[in-house]
Amino acid sequence: MSAAAKPRIGNLPREEWTDAAREVFAFWGEPDAWENGSKTNMSMTMAQHPQLAIAYNIFGKHLLLTSTLAVRPRELVVLRTAWHLKCGYEWHYHVGYALKAGLTMEEIGAVRDGASAAIWDGKDEDRAVLTAVDELYRDSKLSDATWAMLSRFYGRHQMMDLLFTIGNYVMLGWAAASMGIGVEDDVDMIGFDLKTRSGKPAAATSRPLEEDA
Repeated sequence: MSAAAKPRIGNLPREEWTDAAREVFAFWGEPDAWENGSKTNMSMTMAQHPQLAIAYNIFGKHLLLTSTLAVRPRELVVLRTAWHLKCGYEWHYHVGYALKAGLTMEEIGAVRDGASAAIWDGKDEDRAVLTAVDELYRDSKLSDATWAMLSRFYGRHQMMDLLFTIGNYVMLGWAAASMGIGVEDDVDMIGFDLKTRSGKPAAATSRPLEEDA
């Protein structure tokens, strides 16, 4: 995906903004979003279907902010899933979130190579998470070996959150690609090569509502 993607559904036109749509705009805490709409194409497109958007956002808020899974593995999940799906929208935003979570640029780059990359030597949890993403994406099920490897690090709730996080971002990648949701034109997009449009280094960014988490 890219900022030039042709929308198939598109952002909700202002003349169709209802209170229900405005609740979607404002869900993630953007200043003035109720009055002026969201700055993100994702929220503005999802506002076409407010009932779906709010239900999905409640689920997404848990995965993003209140999951029992720590932030670092969550960001590894999203980046590896975005790489598989070539979902530029999620890749761009989660590179910034991953940097904020303490991942290095070298580690983020190695996410593209998967669990076999040498950078994960001695980082068994990271390697297990990346392996889980690949297995679910490829086989739709975790192997016994991968389940056992993850169980060294995660309890029951964390395992469940991990599975649903992987599934969520596959679903979101499908939706973004199929609806034609691209990165906003005024955003300094971070590509899969980790270069930005402007040539400036990618920077750490806070997740929506992170201060309230």
